[in-house]
Amino acid sequence: MPVVDVDPDELRQLASTERDDEELKRDLFDLGLEFEGETEDGEFQLEFAPDRLDRLSVEGVARSLRYQDGTDRGVYVPKTNDAEWVIEVDESVPDERPYVTGAIVRGLDMSQTKLDSLIQLQEKLHATMGRQRVKGAIGIHDLTMLKGSAERSSADRSSGQGPRDNAAREGAGKAISYRGITPDADTFVALDSDAELTPGEVLTDHPTGEQYADIVEEYERYPAIYDDIGLFSFPPVINGRRTEVDDESRDLFIELTGTDQWTIDKMCTILCYALDARGGRVEEVRVEYPEGHPSEQRDLLRPDLDVDEKTVTHARVEQLLGVELDESDVVDYLERAGLDAEPLERDGEPAYRVGIPPYRVDVLNPVDVVDDVGRAHGFNELSPRYPDVSTVGGRHETARLESAARDALVGSGFEDMLDFHMTSERDCFDRMGLDIPDELAPDAPLGQRPPVTIAEPYSEDYTVVRTWALPSLLTVLENNTHRAYPQNLAEIGLAAHVDEREETKAAERRTVAAVLARTDAGYEDAKARLQALAGAFGKALETPATTHPSFIEGRTAAVELDGERVGVVGEVHPRVLVEHDLELPVAAFEFDLSALE
Repeated sequence: MPVVDVDPDELRQLASTERDDEELKRDLFDLGLEFEGETEDGEFQLEFAPDRLDRLSVEGVARSLRYQDGTDRGVYVPKTNDAEWVIEVDESVPDERPYVTGAIVRGLDMSQTKLDSLIQLQEKLHATMGRQRVKGAIGIHDLTMLKGSAERSSADRSSGQGPRDNAAREGAGKAISYRGITPDADTFVALDSDAELTPGEVLTDHPTGEQYADIVEEYERYPAIYDDIGLFSFPPVINGRRTEVDDESRDLFIELTGTDQWTIDKMCTILCYALDARGGRVEEVRVEYPEGHPSEQRDLLRPDLDVDEKTVTHARVEQLLGVELDESDVVDYLERAGLDAEPLERDGEPAYRVGIPPYRVDVLNPVDVVDDVGRAHGFNELSPRYPDVSTVGGRHETARLESAARDALVGSGFEDMLDFHMTSERDCFDRMGLDIPDELAPDAPLGQRPPVTIAEPYSEDYTVVRTWALPSLLTVLENNTHRAYPQNLAEIGLAAHVDEREETKAAERRTVAAVLARTDAGYEDAKARLQALAGAFGKALETPATTHPSFIEGRTAAVELDGERVGVVGEVHPRVLVEHDLELPVAAFEFDLSALE
């Protein structure tokens, strides 16, 4: 989870509070912010839950403290000035990064402290919502250094690059352009540089360009933002030096580009709220998309400061929190959580229409509203009690079985592992010598089952749910070649495959996998460990000869427990070892955990 540095004195000033450090730590903990230590300058290092991204700055934390104290109540929406600037999106904009948003903030009394806070918020948003700038990236510029088009020709307007309704856009005539260019089409001076570089040269000759080159280097056209003077931003990589913000800047232009409109709009809103808390005046920016753009709307006014609404019943609040509350108390708690609350009736029962401020990205359904009520009431004020049921909770039998199997494996000399359930088709099948089946075959080798695939994977390394655990253990061995041998590793974990007979169309199971890696590892070693494990659970083990593409023929057997075939044991095939850069023998086994019941 993200950790943010917060100056306690600055926090006290913005929150209008005189709490001492210990009181601050206590009340911040009640808000879900954990104190992780202090910097050399005495700043608090606070760990944040990933849902409350509006608290990634001292301004956001101070806002939450004011609501906690009751100093502020209900939803606050900054007043905005009408748009004077337009972001025109050209048809050449890269298909991989088509969306843009922005805002202008004027009248800031900037200082180095405020600038540092803004930069920290920018980078924390990049790391969280922005997915390291891949999904969304922020550019902040000194507005006074920009020159927008004062007039756009009738040809521009008719071509879809200008306003579609000029009467409704009077005054919004200062335009900048978001477009796509070839890597060597233009030059600019990037931040922390004195040289004129093309975008392509930035990716190879500038430290920041090298760091983020992998985001755009495969694009046919690179994202670029222009004013009347020329190129001033190369998102998501780096801004131009001409528009650099410093502690003398008073008016800012904020632009964000990305792969998703909602994400960059919310990132922009969080920034605007932070700058509003510093005394800035937010001004709208108009975004104009061309014909054929994937955006649902061609014209947008940003920042998006619309207040969302949710409805939650009083009975639902009491049910989830386990306490009885007056309606007036619920309204009070909601307002102290920064929400609006209007009592109403739904199906004859008391309920609340709840207004959600635009900077809240975590309120997805009424349960999230109830969570805010609980925090305002104080979770520490809730008295624990046994549930009104006839049984008391305990560990599931499957969990008990898994724990016992882990103990037995550790007792046999294995190191217990916990690996990712997500993997790639290459690791799960190709490098193990397996084909990827289209359908489930009853006599298929262990692991060769149709995988559960991810429709839109975030990374090519995690495209499927693993069908067996042995590839995960071999990957660990591959990453541990610098460590001493022997290495005996075991894992009990999830595996899954497509099965149309299941209600979810996917069959899940717990699997037991183990590897022994050393210079003399062989079939007998793996079978001996397997025999000890079966004996610990009173199971009769038989190992008839079999074949498996991942194992050496003649050194491989099926695992049968009490007469049921449940897995495989043997020596890993040299072809598989080479794929994993392993230079010594590996013996292994894998079977279904349920066979030990």
